[in-house]
Parts: sequence; structure tokens; C-alpha cells
Amino acid sequence: MPQRNSQRRDGHRRGFENSERLRELLTRLDAEGPDAWRTDPVAAELMRYAADKYAALARKHGLDPWEAATAAFEAMRTPSVRRADDPWAVITRAVQITCIAENRANGLLCSVHQARRPRYSSFHDAERFSDRENPLTDYHPAFRADPFANDDEDDTDEMEVSGATGVESAVEDTIALLCLLGWEPELARAAVECICARLAESVSRAGAYESLRRDRHARALLDIPASSWYRLLRIILGSPDAHLTGTNASRGVLLRLLIGESLRHLLTDVDLAVAVTVAAPGVMRGRP
Repeated sequence: MPQRNSQRRDGHRRGFENSERLRELLTRLDAEGPDAWRTDPVAAELMRYAADKYAALARKHGLDPWEAATAAFEAMRTPSVRRADDPWAVITRAVQITCIAENRANGLLCSVHQARRPRYSSFHDAERFSDRENPLTDYHPAFRADPFANDDEDDTDEMEVSGATGVESAVEDTIALLCLLGWEPELARAAVECICARLAESVSRAGAYESLRRDRHARALLDIPASSWYRLLRIILGSPDAHLTGTNASRGVLLRLLIGESLRHLLTDVDLAVAVTVAAPGVMRGRP
């Protein structure tokens, strides 16, 4: 308590409570540059006076007095305060607004900048659900769940999972087919995954076929001869030839696996087995 009275006496002695004296001091500090606020002893006394002056306002909003003094310091450095008819009135209002925003920011768990904006400040403070007497399901329908009312949705989810599993199985079976018929495992996997990735980005199998057929960059990365690459595209995606429409050759290995044919059944397809074997890189050049 004696210290506070001493600070007030210092303030009266320096004339801080007088708006004109404050204006003169702020003008001088501004003219001397930003270092003046750190080195000038009068500036230090002014900040102690401000912390004491706005301590009650800070406590009202649950803040430390020096947080209010910081807000006062930010206001004091602006030209509008030096030009105001009553600098202390402008500073007090700025401190009040900042204290309110700081308090709202603490309650909303957001930044002070957001708390100043009406679109955020209109919300109530954040609360824990456990702090309320009402059960969680009373707040929003999304929190309510009937374990016996979603049988149809569960069936749909199972179908979606099954579909995803079917695609993955078809891809793995395609890779296995190539490996069993003479393709190197790493090359087979890389080629099939490249084709499937392009197929996922295309609107149709025919579109994916044309895109990959013209993509020299993809073929170069896989290091596959052009003849092997073109044959592989026909094998996996199906032949685009119109006279083969409706045949296994037009469906391609991926589609045949997806519609229910097994890998064992595909291995018994002599024409397919020959086509895959011949398409393997090096076979047409006499590599064993």
C-alpha cells in the first residue's frame, strides 16, 4: 500500500494526470525515437503510473494490471492519442476495449484479434459438457444414436467396405497373374499400380487406355518396351477394338476379376495366358 501511494505521488509530481503534460511527454518520447521508451526514466514512471491507474479495470476483467498497462502503452504510441483533446480519455477507452477483448478471448479460447470481431464475440464462453447438468444428447441431434435404427446404413457400409476390398483383391490378383506368367514381380506391381492410378483419374477405361498409350514418360519410368506396354494395356484394361466388344478381350483382366472371375479361372484362359507371356519384356527378343 505505501508503494502505491508513492507511485501516485510520483504521478502527481510529474503531472501525469494532466492531459497536456501527458501530451508533451508523449510528443517528446516520439521525437526521441523508440529507444526512449526503454531508456527514459520518466517513461518507466509513466508505465508504473498507468499500471496503478488501470489496476481496478484490469481486475474487473480478470487480468493482471500490467496487461492493462501494456494496452495503455500501445495506445500512447499512436499519433491519435497525441492529437486528441483529452489523451487520457482516449487511452482509458483503448484499455477498456482491450481488457474486454482479452477477457472474451480467454473465454472463447481464441485470439484477441478474433475476440474483437462481432462475428466471434457474440458467442458464449467455451464450456465443458461435464460442467452442465443436462446430458450430452440434449444439445444436438448429431449426438444421439440408436444402435437398432441404422441396420440399412450398416449394410451399406458393409457393401462399401466389400467393394473397396474387391478392388484391392482385383489389383493384387492382376499382379499375381503377371508374375505367374513370366513377369518380374517388381515390374509387374509398378506397371499395374501405374495403370490403376490413371484409371482412377479417368472417366472411363477407354480414356485411361488412350492416356496411358500416349504417355511416353510413364513408360520410360517403368522401363518397358513400347510393344510390351501396349500389350499390357490391352490385357489389363481391355481392347478398344469395336469388333471385340462384349468379349473377354474387351473387358480386360481388371474388369473380369471385379465381376467375379477368379484368378484360377483366368489362368485357364489359354489366349490370355499366351498374351501375358508374350507381353513380358524380353520374350519377343528371345530372352528365356
